[in-house]
Amino acid sequence: MFNILSGYAVDFAAPIVQWATIGAVIALLLVGITLLFTEKQFFATFVKNAIFALFIFSLIAGITMLALDVAKHYDAAYLSENYVDKSIIPFVLSPIIFTLSVALMGAITLFILSKRNSSAFKPALFYVIAVVGVGVVSCFVLILIYYTSHISGDGYYTAESSGFNQPALYISSALLVAGIIVAAILTDKDKTPFDAKTIARAGICIGLSFALSYVQLFKLPQGGTITLASMLPIMLFAYVYGAKKGVAVGLIYGILQSVQDPFIIHPAQFLLDYPIAFTMLGFAGVFSRFKPLEKLPQVKFALGAAVATVLRFAAHVLSGVFAFGAYAVDSGASNLLLYSVAYNSFVFVDMAIVIAVGALLLSNKSFMKVITK
Repeated sequence: MFNILSGYAVDFAAPIVQWATIGAVIALLLVGITLLFTEKQFFATFVKNAIFALFIFSLIAGITMLALDVAKHYDAAYLSENYVDKSIIPFVLSPIIFTLSVALMGAITLFILSKRNSSAFKPALFYVIAVVGVGVVSCFVLILIYYTSHISGDGYYTAESSGFNQPALYISSALLVAGIIVAAILTDKDKTPFDAKTIARAGICIGLSFALSYVQLFKLPQGGTITLASMLPIMLFAYVYGAKKGVAVGLIYGILQSVQDPFIIHPAQFLLDYPIAFTMLGFAGVFSRFKPLEKLPQVKFALGAAVATVLRFAAHVLSGVFAFGAYAVDSGASNLLLYSVAYNSFVFVDMAIVIAVGALLLSNKSFMKVITK
């Protein structure tokens, strides 16, 4: 009964959160514009308070919606309606939620240690990374077990006509992971560590992005949504702190997305559509230190956002070609690649929204002072 009620609660709460967020953003923008042209001396204070208020609101909204969303996906009726075997709970959902919980507790512990016992910070950071790493690998193994038991040979996803290609999924995932690591190292020479302030700001950006991801302007039938600039906080973090820190934050956000809207049929497909795809958002910072465009932060951000989106798009396209060809067959498409390219092109609409809002923020002198500091 609880699960059924939670399912209704998600459907009821989602549009409320969506329009409340849109209304809050519009109201803050109107007040900010009014102050900018009438009472400039109060504008900087207003911006700081507005960002803090949005963070608190997004944190509450995000935690509430995540709790309801998890309860909904645990509902047997929901799983049956979406043709999902209920064993996805112990093999997919539970391990991912557990790993995220460990990561959250680890982040809180690191933040406390940084304030009270700085000497213990680095060893604790090592252990947190190790434990979360083991959790991610365990998730991957359990998803593989789920695939072997419930998806492989199901006659739909893995049918010969669907073009399902397991080796290609693994190869493309491995190549993209290697490419992310190499590209992040080559494009970002910054060697400053993840200190307490950086971790705190990373958490704020992840929380803001996650809350904004519930403000869905359009949702596609087989996964994928156009949102109200949900990628912007992650991309701004990458713009400020560089690609290496950006891809780390994008990785955590990608795993979080897999809990919010799980569409998982294969471990390599899970990597491509969630951790790898959203890790690419970290490359929004590749042009942030490009000196020829020093006086044009909007252009630097737009170029970085475009690069990050194209890389994310590539990950989704590979997943669509090698894992979800059955949907192309159902729609009568003769070319799996063209179908996947067309289906996943929604990410460029998301990109346009992010660039537009990001350009407005980076055109504001008060906001740029915060960025520079």
